Amino acid sequence: VPAAALAAAVAAAMSVFVTRRIPAEGLRVLSQASGCRVQQWDSEEPVPRAELLAGVAGTRGLLCLLTDRIDREVLDAAGPGLKVISTLSVGFDHLALDEIKKRGIRVGYTPDVLTDATAELSVALLLSAARRLPEAAEQVKRGGWTTWKPEWMCGYGLSDSTVGIIGLGRIGQAVARRLKPFGVRKFLYTGSGPKPEYAAEFGAEFVPLARLAEESDFVVVTCALTPATQGMCNKDFFGRMKKTSVFVNTSRGAVVNQEDLYQALAHGQIAAAGLDVTTPEPLPTDHPLLTLKNCVILPHIGSATYATRSTMAVLAAKNLLAGLRGEPMPHELKL
Repeated sequence: VPAAALAAAVAAAMSVFVTRRIPAEGLRVLSQASGCRVQQWDSEEPVPRAELLAGVAGTRGLLCLLTDRIDREVLDAAGPGLKVISTLSVGFDHLALDEIKKRGIRVGYTPDVLTDATAELSVALLLSAARRLPEAAEQVKRGGWTTWKPEWMCGYGLSDSTVGIIGLGRIGQAVARRLKPFGVRKFLYTGSGPKPEYAAEFGAEFVPLARLAEESDFVVVTCALTPATQGMCNKDFFGRMKKTSVFVNTSRGAVVNQEDLYQALAHGQIAAAGLDVTTPEPLPTDHPLLTLKNCVILPHIGSATYATRSTMAVLAAKNLLAGLRGEPMPHELKL
């Protein structure tokens, strides 16, 4: 085989498309890998659909984000050479897994490394919503702070409370671990089944969703988005919650029926909510939820610490390279 043809074959075997500007450390891992040819949509903004379809054509590896819908159309555009998809996320609801599995494509993802950052943010959001921090800070700026008043800006504390966690996975456990020292009296959790080996650490009780809603002072959603969890937090759910309870979602926006949440917050059915995820993302600036004082909404920054995002990028790159070389990935999603 002529040397040039061999070189071309090797380059094709390691050609990858990266759908966004990612932390430099991750890109360095790819660009320093021998024979790896990197094409990238070098922007802070998502790759337009047409550019994505053109970019994946003929590549062996794809490094994508949770904002990229990787469906049959994209897989067809990539062609039969696509061997590996590496997503810079712990969630994989943006990937058409059935279709990917059918084509024998391997998938890498980034669990574990973002657990602590997301759990910290979940606690921060819970405290912000419960203690009305954004609302209070706004009052200072607007001159609403006239004097110390006994009943002004009161919220709800964690001490002696019941916390319900929907999805006691890695992040759910990390949230419970951080909330426990606040003096939480009781932890409840729900999910696809009991997890006694994890629940023991917090003395957490496995209960049906309805009971969790009824008894919790704080509800934290940390489950994955699946057909079973889609729209799970709806009118019935919020209707069961206490008028004094606080609802927090750091999983995926579609787990919540936002219209029902708006009604519950607007009519005082629940006290407050904190969301790091919405549908759609970004949430339109004229969305009704943004008119409410008792709703704190963040722009999906659960994993946004410098260190975490850098580690995620490196792991996504290593997953991709291992897949291209036919080696075990640091974190492979078993399909």
